[in-house]
Amino acid sequence: MRRSALALLLAVPFTALAQQGDGTDVRAAVHTFKPAKTEATARRVAALKVPDGFKVEVLAQGLLNPRIIAVAPEGRIYVSRRDQGDVLLLQDRDEDGALDAEPHVVFARPGAHGLAIAQNHLYIATATEVYRAPIKADGTLGPEERIINDLPDGGQHPNRTLAFGPDGMLYISVGSSCNACNETNPEHATLLRATPDGKTRSIFASGLRNTIGFAWDPATGELWGMDHGIDYLGDDQQPEELNRIGKGKQYGWPHIWGTDGENPQSTPPGQISKQQWAAMSEPMVLGYTAHAAPMQMVFYTGRQFPADYQGDAFVTMRGSWNRKPASGYEVVRLRFRDGKPAGFEPFLTGFLVEGGAQHIARPVGLAMTAGGALLVGDDANGIIYRVSHRGAPGPAARTAPTAIPREPLMAQVNQGNGVPLALARIGQTAALQVRSTSFTAGQPLPPRFSAYHDDASPTLSWSTVPNAVSYALIMEDPDAAAIKPFVHWVAYNIPADVTVLPEGLPVEPRLMKPEGVLQGANSRGSIGYYGPKPPVGDPPHHYHFQILALDRVLDLKPGATRDEVLEAAKGHVIGGGALIGTYRQTTPPLK
Repeated sequence: MRRSALALLLAVPFTALAQQGDGTDVRAAVHTFKPAKTEATARRVAALKVPDGFKVEVLAQGLLNPRIIAVAPEGRIYVSRRDQGDVLLLQDRDEDGALDAEPHVVFARPGAHGLAIAQNHLYIATATEVYRAPIKADGTLGPEERIINDLPDGGQHPNRTLAFGPDGMLYISVGSSCNACNETNPEHATLLRATPDGKTRSIFASGLRNTIGFAWDPATGELWGMDHGIDYLGDDQQPEELNRIGKGKQYGWPHIWGTDGENPQSTPPGQISKQQWAAMSEPMVLGYTAHAAPMQMVFYTGRQFPADYQGDAFVTMRGSWNRKPASGYEVVRLRFRDGKPAGFEPFLTGFLVEGGAQHIARPVGLAMTAGGALLVGDDANGIIYRVSHRGAPGPAARTAPTAIPREPLMAQVNQGNGVPLALARIGQTAALQVRSTSFTAGQPLPPRFSAYHDDASPTLSWSTVPNAVSYALIMEDPDAAAIKPFVHWVAYNIPADVTVLPEGLPVEPRLMKPEGVLQGANSRGSIGYYGPKPPVGDPPHHYHFQILALDRVLDLKPGATRDEVLEAAKGHVIGGGALIGTYRQTTPPLK
């Protein structure tokens, strides 16, 4: 692994499994510098800079704290206001740059932030909840329904954002609770994938500190996101990250940043080294100036801008507080060539004034109108800016919704679905006996082992197999609906002299007791045990605790999937057995 300039500063010797971040002393130039807010006068607005042929005008002002912008197919504009705890409806149906009526509130909940539109419904996220409401003919909303009420607590990054993927599923960005820490809730610092009714969800990708802006490339169907870098590493570290986001991938936070940067003041769990954590992580594709604070992201699919803008993306940069001189306070264009990002360039600038000592806007919201203009929301002075091209066709030249290719995403989400149970995939082996003092074979697991309750792993034991070098554990539910079988637990490289796993194992990639056991990813997208959580009212689901005896230790990194374990174990399984328990949830959980 290449080492970054920051990592070279450390020069701290350590073994492969040594603790990290203990006793390090790194000198970094760090500033707390917040350009002062000043009035967005007509003169200052007129001085904003855009490429030749474009113009900037004020669509709405006096909105206080506008955040995320969503545009319905027929052109109505919805704007969330986190501080005011509501959503506004704006209308410019003829796209003449002037509102048809005064903005008015259509939804009110504390912390309203993320917005998405699908199937004529508006979805709204607060820090811990997601609501949906039908959009009526006049743009107002029908009765709202709370579909999710248990997102992780907000912490340092409470600004949840939403988008519907080409698979028709709802994607929810959940930021970290802290600047850099080992989270106790695996849903922090992730991108979640949920059904449109909110009844089930999984972790699509992890290690994402705060990916507020994400979107699918309309040409390739690939998912891209801009992640916020770690603070206090210096004026020029950590760069803001552009990541290609894939199912089951981990993106380095809080221990690894960029392509090979190491956070000197963090310690991976389970005595995993930072080199090992880097091997488990995806490197960023492109970096942008540190601390610029990327916000909403939009691929341009309209017909109004010149043709070479087609397929490029735009990102709002809200602006730094942890850097001098200030960075961000602008809208940037992200160029793509042949489906690959080629670099960033300024698009809308001039919000920093007085030599960077003051600002007139902190851009957050970003959306494309039905006619192909860009809307930019400022949550400092409460203005919605409209950027259009002077040679644009008339209002009738509306852009039809772009059909994003589904195949790349579906190939990811369907991987490992509709396959036999693990033991049925390995062929004939010597039988071993699997037992538990936590439950009786064929009988229900006590509630404490369910994800509805304590989510503790049960005690398991098994008979030894001669010549076994290691054991692996795979727990699956063949009765699950969306993912069949649903993987609840993967553990491997269990030493040959270990034939008992105690109750309540930590959900970490590497266990300290029993020493050296590695845990993999479950179908939820987290590491380690994830207890039964069948839909309320379902008939009992059956949970197969399968033990494989192997004649080798598997050459796999921590966090491997069931399929990776089975592939590595091919030809090396010398014994196997299973213990089956059931679980049914008859009453809805309190939350």
